[in-house]
Amino acid sequence: MMGKFLASFIVICGLLAGGFMYYLQVYAFYDKVVPNGSSDVVLTKQVDSIAEPIAYSNFQGIDSKSSPIRYRDCFQSAKSPAELGTVYKIIDDAVPLNAPSWFKCFNAKELGLKIEAGEAVSFLAIANIVYGIDRVVTILPDGLGYSWNRINHCGERAFDGKPLPPGCPLPPESL
Repeated sequence: MMGKFLASFIVICGLLAGGFMYYLQVYAFYDKVVPNGSSDVVLTKQVDSIAEPIAYSNFQGIDSKSSPIRYRDCFQSAKSPAELGTVYKIIDDAVPLNAPSWFKCFNAKELGLKIEAGEAVSFLAIANIVYGIDRVVTILPDGLGYSWNRINHCGERAFDGKPLPPGCPLPPESL
């Protein structure tokens, strides 16, 4: 009888710990991003590589202090991708990162398929928003926009402890 009790206790503790870990990873560390109108949705200009805000509405965003690549947002752009493409840097290697399932406006799989099919245009928002991390913005023809942070080529090498490729800035001492 004591063995059944101990086995049950261990299983219940394992389930509770697993449920708690799931909650921590998926819900606990995310904060809602409150839009300020000036730095929420920005794109980097082709001419001088300066990031500037663009007009948007219906902003929804989440972020987490636990990782720089947990940022996600959705918005409605006031301009079309074609209009923006004449002024801002277009990138061709955008791959959206998954968002928590409860953040309904951001579906990385659907967005990735639209990017691959050429139905969306991706832009560099901010290079090195934190060392080795870039923010990417993708806009669909209907003006729906999405952004997320991703590890750039310098960050990949620095975070793996490998020598940096030419043209990368030196990482901060904390890496």
